[in-house]
Amino acid sequence: MDHSRRKFIKISGGITTGFALSGLAGLSFFDGCDKATGLKDFGLQLYTLRDDMPKDPKGVLQQVASFGYKQIESYEGAKGMFWGMSNTEFKKYMDELGMKIVASHSDINKDFEKKAAEAAAIGMKYLICPWLGPQKSLDDYKKAADNFNKKGEICKSNGIRFAYHNHDYSFKKIDGQIPQEVMMNATDASLVDYELDMYWVATAGEDIEAWLKKYKNRFRLCHVKDRSKNPGTNNGQNSVDLGTGSINWPSVLKTAKENGMEYFIVEQEYYAGTTPLKAVEANARYMKGLVL
Repeated sequence: MDHSRRKFIKISGGITTGFALSGLAGLSFFDGCDKATGLKDFGLQLYTLRDDMPKDPKGVLQQVASFGYKQIESYEGAKGMFWGMSNTEFKKYMDELGMKIVASHSDINKDFEKKAAEAAAIGMKYLICPWLGPQKSLDDYKKAADNFNKKGEICKSNGIRFAYHNHDYSFKKIDGQIPQEVMMNATDASLVDYELDMYWVATAGEDIEAWLKKYKNRFRLCHVKDRSKNPGTNNGQNSVDLGTGSINWPSVLKTAKENGMEYFIVEQEYYAGTTPLKAVEANARYMKGLVL
C-alpha cells in the first residue's frame, strides 16, 4: 500500500486502505490450481483494482472469478467493504461467481462491532487492520497491541478472527527493538493473528522466511506481492507482476504453508506497462502454475 491508498480510510492515527530468475525453473503449468500448487485456493485483495471496482463492482468481480480466483479480500472504499451491497447481497453474488469473501481490511475504530457481526453472518473469517502508521515509541506500539487484543475479543465473540497487516515501518528498529516483534509478543495469540505483506517485509530488508519460521502459526494470511529487481526510491512504485520480481515465491510460499499460513492473497499496487485487470489475470496464471 502506498501513500495514495491511505486516502480511502482513516484508522488508528493513520490513513489506509497491501523471483529470482532461479525461481522460474520451479514453474510448471497445469489446468488445476490444486494439482499444481498444493494450495487449496488463492485470493485477491480488491485494492489491486481500486480504480476499476468503484465503476462496476459486479462486472469487475465477474472478471476476477473468470481468471480463477476463489477468494476475495475486500477493503473499505467509498462504497464500503461490500461495495454498495448489503453483506448478504454481496455473499449471494459471490456464491453465484463461485468465490468467497474471506476477509476485509477495515476501519477498526468505527462501528467495529457492527462490522464484525455482519462479517460473521456471511461466513467471513477475518477483519483486518490495514494501517497503523509509524509510531513514535515502543510504548505506542504496545498501546496498539492492547487495542488489537480488544478488537480480537470482539471478533472472537462473533466467531471470526482479527489480524493486523504490516508495512515496512513496523520492521524499523526503535531503541534497538523491532516494533513488529513488540506487537506480536504483546498480543494474545488466541485473539490476534497477523497478515504478512511479503512485499513490505522485503522492502524493509528482512528475511520473509525467517519471520514465518520464527512466528509459526501467527501469520495466517499473506499478501503475495512481488517487488522489482531494480527498485526505485518510491516504494509504492516497486510492485510488479508475480514472477517478474525479486521474491523467490516457490521457496517463500512453501515455507509459509509449512508454518501455518492459510490464506494466500494476491495484491499488486503498481502496473508499469500493463493495466490492473491485465496484472490480475497474469498473477492468476502465475499462481495456478506455481509448483512448491
